[in-house]
Amino acid sequence: MGEFFAATLTFPTALFTFALLVVIGFWLLVLVGGTETEAFDGAESGPVVGGLDVLGLGGVPVTVAVTGLVTLSWFSSLAGTVAIGAIGLSGIGVVLAGFVVLIVAAVAAVAGTRLAVIPLRRFFRADTQPSRQDFIGRMCVVRTGHVDTEFGQAELTSADGSSAIIQIRQSILHAAIAPLTHGDSAVVFEYDPATDAFWVAALEGN
Repeated sequence: MGEFFAATLTFPTALFTFALLVVIGFWLLVLVGGTETEAFDGAESGPVVGGLDVLGLGGVPVTVAVTGLVTLSWFSSLAGTVAIGAIGLSGIGVVLAGFVVLIVAAVAAVAGTRLAVIPLRRFFRADTQPSRQDFIGRMCVVRTGHVDTEFGQAELTSADGSSAIIQIRQSILHAAIAPLTHGDSAVVFEYDPATDAFWVAALEGN
């Protein structure tokens, strides 16, 4: 048992031991209702989310992906540290071997976590709310008699097949070239959050 604890406090495992304690503390808070799994999924963690996407770990809460990375890194580095001790390396050899274990543990953690999040994505995808920005670039069908800079509605079909009635607007320039009327098809090119309306342009062939 003493050798085990010594290994957890030996480089490189010691780097992940502290992180693992933080992860365990976080999930204990989740269990007692002190926080939620999405606690760090806000806008301030955008770079973190982007980094996880690059590693192929997107589609699940940040906390789930980080938990997988930290846990697998800790186990991999612990196994490597124990192996180094069994070999009996000393001096600079131990340090160099430690860096090798660090790299291997990080790679193994990313690969293992990627495999783990694949089946988990389906459980979190249902909780993802569609964004207004998702409508940009999609086609809609005008449902009002005319469309101008202050009035207009259209029916739009989203990527999941559901339809919605949205508020649309057409600029004076676009209206002069191709005014929109009931039944015309248009493409959404911009969203205005101030008015919760979408700016559209007529599709060629209307």
